[in-house]
Amino acid sequence: MTELLQVNNAMCRIGRHKVLSIESFRIEQGQHWCLFGPNGAGKTLLANLIAAKRIESGKYVTYCPNFVPVRDIHTVSFEEQQKLWQKDNRLDISEYSEDAHDTGTQVIELVRSTRASGQQDSELLEQLSSELDIAHLHTKGIRFLSSGQIRKVLIARALYAFNPDSPQVVILDDPLESIDGDSQERIKSCIDKYLHSGFSSIQLCRRKVDVLPGVSHIALMQDLKILQQGDRTKIEVGNTFRQLQNRIPKIPDQLPNSSIEPNKEKREVLIELLQINASYGPLVVLNNLNWAMYSDQHVQIEGPNGCGKSTLLSLIDGENHKAYGQDVTLFGTKKGSGETIWEVKAKFGVVSNELHNKYVKGWKVIDVIVSGFFDSVGLYDDSGTQEIEIAKDWLGALGIMGLEKYFYHEISFGQQRLVLLARAMVKQPRILVLDEPCVGLDDFHRVLILGVLDKITEQTATNIIYVSHIRDEKPQCINRRLSFVSNNNGGFRIEESVV
Repeated sequence: MTELLQVNNAMCRIGRHKVLSIESFRIEQGQHWCLFGPNGAGKTLLANLIAAKRIESGKYVTYCPNFVPVRDIHTVSFEEQQKLWQKDNRLDISEYSEDAHDTGTQVIELVRSTRASGQQDSELLEQLSSELDIAHLHTKGIRFLSSGQIRKVLIARALYAFNPDSPQVVILDDPLESIDGDSQERIKSCIDKYLHSGFSSIQLCRRKVDVLPGVSHIALMQDLKILQQGDRTKIEVGNTFRQLQNRIPKIPDQLPNSSIEPNKEKREVLIELLQINASYGPLVVLNNLNWAMYSDQHVQIEGPNGCGKSTLLSLIDGENHKAYGQDVTLFGTKKGSGETIWEVKAKFGVVSNELHNKYVKGWKVIDVIVSGFFDSVGLYDDSGTQEIEIAKDWLGALGIMGLEKYFYHEISFGQQRLVLLARAMVKQPRILVLDEPCVGLDDFHRVLILGVLDKITEQTATNIIYVSHIRDEKPQCINRRLSFVSNNNGGFRIEESVV
């Protein structure tokens, strides 16, 4: 079997604090590897080293002849999504167009971009589009896609890039994250089918349930090292694999700054939406929506990718201008009656993919959290000792106190998610909006974050709006469900039920 690449005696400094140390790792053609480990284990760093995205790659990684990593390695990850979104936003010219709209990079353009104009394969493109259910997205701009939709598009792009003249490697960073159940099955089936056509692959995975069926080998990682590697069937029955899965977090008994007790005797209307509509061009997302949320409710919003969940959230928390001129009442005040957007934002804490994408290099973890007091992306105001102490208390409550002096971009995706939760809670928001908060988290941190959310509803006056594709993955406090259900004639209707 042909050896595609080999990593030997690699030492890569991560920021100012840690070093990735890989003694030996190799991939042979036709093998499908899973780098398995908790948040911060070093999976993404090793994948970037292999993909020649690290300055040390040339020193520690050797490739087989006729293998060019920039050309022959194709990556599907949240970091890749962020990079594409940021690039498209920089090139946005909507303010100069007559209709104030710039589609940007279309889905069909992004998928085709991996092949030269003379090497396009319309049959393969049609097959991938059908199997991943993205044909209807071809002419849509990528920055208008939901996280789940762009994830499927990136998978199509990676598989479409296949070149029979040289070995190919696909790197899949948790490809099933932020994906609804039906789409997960489509993705599993599509990857299993096309990765046997000359591809090798590396899956980055935090949870056993998400390991793809086609994986043949596993490397267990923790603390920036490979603990064990080899055949999947042998690794999965070993003690090391079991120990990585069975870690149990400690849920804090008392949350920081939880002095405002909920008034459970007085029932108030927090949010009221009457006959709300939202469209993007010809696409109708919300149609005559009526909904009210009360102070004794904690709401889960569920539905498939692209149904309008994020649009609904943005209408509520002030991020979407389409709420103006419509009958939206927040905390007893009708929207558009004189309040500023900052007055609206002050009452909401938010954890979302969109907010995650806005933070780039340059901010320390402590600054990101303190910025929650000012509802800014980054820290531009002078903060006092009290704000910094509250931020540190939240770091401690979430078990990540050691990250205080790190830069935000130096820590893992899952750790960044916990930092955003701390950022949302420091100001004691009236409503905490959580859009897929467990995305990127291993089982240990999922249990931690769900447990902390229950503590928040017990010890503070904060109510929760929780968005997830996984019905059973929710905090116990959830007592209302808002479901986007497909209509037979297209589009979605919203149904409310008691949990």
